[in-house]
Amino acid sequence: MTDFDVIIIGAGIAGSSAAFHLAENSSLKILLIDKNNVSSGASGLNAGHISSTGLGNNPDMQSYLTHGSLEIFKSFQIDRGYDIEFRQSGSLSVIQTEEQYKFNLSNVLSLKSKDLNVDLISAKQAKSIEPDINDNMEGYIYYPLRAQADPVKSTNAFAKEAIKLGAKLKTNEEVTNILYKNDNTYEIITKNNQYSSNKLIIATGAWSNKLFQSLELDIPIIPVRGQMWSSKSLPPSIFTAISATQSSYDWSIKNTDDESNPPDLTHIKGERITRHLYGRQRKNGEIIFGGDRENVGFTDKLDFNGIESNKNHVSELFPFISRIEIDRAWSGFMPFSIDGKPIIGKIPRYKNLYIVSGLASSGFGRGPMAGKYISEIVLTDHSPNILKDAEPSRFDQLN
Repeated sequence: MTDFDVIIIGAGIAGSSAAFHLAENSSLKILLIDKNNVSSGASGLNAGHISSTGLGNNPDMQSYLTHGSLEIFKSFQIDRGYDIEFRQSGSLSVIQTEEQYKFNLSNVLSLKSKDLNVDLISAKQAKSIEPDINDNMEGYIYYPLRAQADPVKSTNAFAKEAIKLGAKLKTNEEVTNILYKNDNTYEIITKNNQYSSNKLIIATGAWSNKLFQSLELDIPIIPVRGQMWSSKSLPPSIFTAISATQSSYDWSIKNTDDESNPPDLTHIKGERITRHLYGRQRKNGEIIFGGDRENVGFTDKLDFNGIESNKNHVSELFPFISRIEIDRAWSGFMPFSIDGKPIIGKIPRYKNLYIVSGLASSGFGRGPMAGKYISEIVLTDHSPNILKDAEPSRFDQLN
């Protein structure tokens, strides 16, 4: 007899959401376990963007993940009463050159033809939304449905609600070994304890491949280092979620993917190829921005040149930023799959083994719905067609 019906390793946003949705929709014995605390990885270190453009008239996987997550965040704030600092603030993305404008005009028209919520607006219109923004720009993309929330509070809200519904949580328990037994169950060995389960969900983000080598699994997840910085608490100055279009334009010309690098990195072999930017002002007044994406393994040493480059980029949008000081800076590791797509579903090589990972740089904004999807797959043994591009079976080494 096993200790649990389902064990979820990894208490980030996707794992905590999976625990909540499993507990809400079943009477299964569930354990959520993490080597540190809830949201201690990338789920708690990001800027808190929720990037929905709606479902449109022909929704794809990205639409379902982002808009579904938006509705889940909204429900936790409004219906369940958790103060996760959710605001459907909208988002502005700056267009800085004529070439970027032409590229984004085509993209926006394509999105609008699919009935998605996006508009190309003038710098003057942007200034009516963000009074301190630079109006000496080619234009801005406005995303009215986009939102923001506090990553740590949000992830903890999912875990707390899962516990309320009967799930168990073990933190500061590092998994040291995973055994697949002859009866198709799993033995999870930590530094402190040993647990058994009928089903196992991998929600360990950037650490997925490193941890599951004990099962001789080569999970094609690459840890990509991101960097963030923040100011001290300041009066309200930035009201929407903020990004820039430079990186998407540059990646459209030359992307970074090859046999050892995922797409959409800011650096190749230590050399910067583009600037990526996103951020917001938190409820406590901190201005928080970041954007670099580097394939440097688990090297967590900060690159202060990258931090300064990002701050300079933000200053081009908001000139007052050049006059403020950086109060703190940090890094984290995002789980990029080698092909850039999520990995959500059953791993065919073992019975009752599931994964929800590869959510890359938008794990926070897509994690709640990804967690819901993996819970449905566990409960029904069926993967919806919308997740076809996320199937683990697309990688030969997982079959």
